[in-house]
Amino acid sequence: MSGVELESRERAAVKAPLPAPRRRGFLAHLAYYKWLYLLLLPGLIYFAVFRYAPMYGASIAFKDFVPFLGIDGSPWVGLRNFEDFFSSPDFVRLLVNTLLLALLNLGVGFPITILMALLLNEVRLQVLKRTVQTLVYIPHFLSWTIVASLTFLLFALDVGPLFKFLNDAFGTHIDYLSDPGWFRPLIVLQSVWKNTGWGTIIYLAALATVDQEQYEAAVIDGAGRFRRVWHITLPSIRSTIVVMLILAIGEILNTGFEQIFLMTNALNRSVADVFDTYVYFVGITQGAYSYSTAVGLFKSVVGIVLIFGANWLAKRFNQSGLF
Repeated sequence: MSGVELESRERAAVKAPLPAPRRRGFLAHLAYYKWLYLLLLPGLIYFAVFRYAPMYGASIAFKDFVPFLGIDGSPWVGLRNFEDFFSSPDFVRLLVNTLLLALLNLGVGFPITILMALLLNEVRLQVLKRTVQTLVYIPHFLSWTIVASLTFLLFALDVGPLFKFLNDAFGTHIDYLSDPGWFRPLIVLQSVWKNTGWGTIIYLAALATVDQEQYEAAVIDGAGRFRRVWHITLPSIRSTIVVMLILAIGEILNTGFEQIFLMTNALNRSVADVFDTYVYFVGITQGAYSYSTAVGLFKSVVGIVLIFGANWLAKRFNQSGLF
């Protein structure tokens, strides 16, 4: 080895960062990385206080909860609350309503979010692109109360502008807010209008990492815009789509309480009742705390099973899953 090479290696060794000292024990490891764990501490406290500590209250699903006796003093009944729920005629109705709404939102809203991101990615005029992005993002920051109020104003019986336009155009007289057949389309339209713009953020971030040289090579080979999207863009964000789909499947029974509750009335309740609203009506208004907790616990367990199942399927098809 020449003297020049030896000298360059010595300089590189001096400039290289020193490895972490080999210390034994958890406390030594904690002391060495104390600042990283300190940054992690607020998140751990949040989840411990607001996510894991309330799980103790879920034990009343297996008890006949009496507020005066408390959680520990209430008698244990085992799976009786679950048996009552599964044998109830409400179970099938709630399951059908919840699944239909969830599948409609997933089948309509999920592809539209991807399509919106692809369309925005193809816009080359930056002023137009940013303007459209801002306009489609704005609805996400409106509460469901405002969204429901706007829906009531647009479809109000005899006075709503959309009520008049649609009925005059088709020669009908439909009360869209009370007709059970129109409840699900209104819910899907609300969800698409409110959430599509916000959902595109993740896909646009994934699209920003696509190698531009692939597009240039495709243009040289004569590929049109549709071919470039189909063979380059979509395969590049496939892993992101799979992860987002797994998360969406895990939330398939979580249709959202506030939106459904605000749009529910006495005339459309037969199709509007879902697990979230049922827990409120039975648990809060009727005081069946143990029974409603069992319903909510069942929904949560199904959500966990769906997440693990969707992740397993993704791995079986050689896709990057959630974990």
